[in-house]
Amino acid sequence: MANKKRRVAKTATEALKLLWEESFFRSWKKKAAVEVSLAKKGNHFTDAELGMALKRAKHLTRKGRPGNYEYIQKHPFIAEEIVVKKKG
Repeated sequence: MANKKRRVAKTATEALKLLWEESFFRSWKKKAAVEVSLAKKGNHFTDAELGMALKRAKHLTRKGRPGNYEYIQKHPFIAEEIVVKKKG
């Protein structure tokens, strides 16, 4: 059985990046849906902290009116691969 590392988010910004890596933002999501998903992971950020992180997230875009925004990813997450070149 493979031992999978579990990453823990200590800030709302980190938590949003983890959700993005899991393709959570593939479709439009309201803030309430984000809060529910984070709560399942054990994260409970203040309303202001989560709202500011959603607003500042460079990998997300939003639509709607104040108090009723929806969020979606600008582009899918792609893990960066480290390529090591051998001399010789």
